Amino acid sequence: MKRLGNVHILMYSHDTFGLGHLRRCRAIAHSLVENYKGVSILIITGSQIAGAFNFSARVDFVKIPSVIKLYNGEYTSIDKHIDLTDTLQMRQSIIQHTAESFQPDIMIVDKEPLGLRGEMLPTLKYLKEQDCRLILGLRDVMDSAEKLKREWDQTDALQHVENLYDDIWVYGPEDFWDPLSGLGATDEVRDKMLYLGFLRRSRTSSPVTMNRPSEPYLLVTGGGGGDGAGLMRQVLAAYACGAHQLPRALLVLGPLMPSDERTEIFRQCEAMDKVDVIEFDNNMEDLIEGASAIVGMCGYNTFCEVLSFNKPALIVPRTNPREEQFIRARRAQQLDLVDMMLPGDADDAVALSAALSMLPSRTRPDAAGGTQMLNGLETINTFVGKWAASRPAADLYAIAGAS
Repeated sequence: MKRLGNVHILMYSHDTFGLGHLRRCRAIAHSLVENYKGVSILIITGSQIAGAFNFSARVDFVKIPSVIKLYNGEYTSIDKHIDLTDTLQMRQSIIQHTAESFQPDIMIVDKEPLGLRGEMLPTLKYLKEQDCRLILGLRDVMDSAEKLKREWDQTDALQHVENLYDDIWVYGPEDFWDPLSGLGATDEVRDKMLYLGFLRRSRTSSPVTMNRPSEPYLLVTGGGGGDGAGLMRQVLAAYACGAHQLPRALLVLGPLMPSDERTEIFRQCEAMDKVDVIEFDNNMEDLIEGASAIVGMCGYNTFCEVLSFNKPALIVPRTNPREEQFIRARRAQQLDLVDMMLPGDADDAVALSAALSMLPSRTRPDAAGGTQMLNGLETINTFVGKWAASRPAADLYAIAGAS
């Protein structure tokens, strides 16, 4: 393990829908503190359930008021009694005061260049003046070029990226997808882009979760669960018509699934012998490691987990309101990393049952080079180490035998 001389890293995760942003930031933060002493990381997050996750030493989070993104793309405060404008003002104030107090050496912004409704802009300008290294982290796939261009044009996001950010990290391999394709990015923006590779996930040192079945099982995950009920209903319909030929299934609904949909799925599962259901497990890596195969929607984290644990996977991607999952799933299918069914096709319970029965015997992702795409965390550690070594009076040195 090496030591970086008292490096403060601030991360921003707007978290209006799902768990993907927070889990991505957490994976990066944990990797950095596991590889370097002297690093302290603070994550600013709007996630409603940030406290449900375990964080390593020297990694902590600051919770800002939660804002929910509705299916129509509009936002609303999690607390119906607080006006959205007031909520956004509180978020912006907390973000700026956190940056002023923490005085980061590096700021990593996840996905949204200016933050939710521009809430990061004052903080980014302040940190730029403090000579903080500003990094924008982008998923491998953001959305369709048309939708993303329309969204970014409204805030002149590309111009701000060019003027404010020092680096653009792409959390995927260069030959998988270009997240800025079709946006008209300038050479100055392109020169800042570094394709890292996907972020490898690994099982934590926590004890084996009690939710892990003792017999072979398919793991069905809806990610955070906010839009996962449709997939769960499709899988239950497939088991209702073909359970005799299917292995046991474990459904993980996700903590953000609406309560009425969660209640109905639990009710349906009570009558099904080969289906278990839980709401949430903060040690999903353990459940994935033990599964024979994965059924999911192809959010970024689910896809990284499929590759990391080298599991056969059937993907039923969300196609609206964003096309991110569909684009990622289609590209992964082209590379023979996963199987994919569109949501309309998965409505055919007989066809889905047949696909599920064959899934455990599917070729694993490593046969198509999937595990070789997982060098993102290593690239990040190398980047931060080189940056620290190049600072004036840098005191990067090896700690012999440190752990």
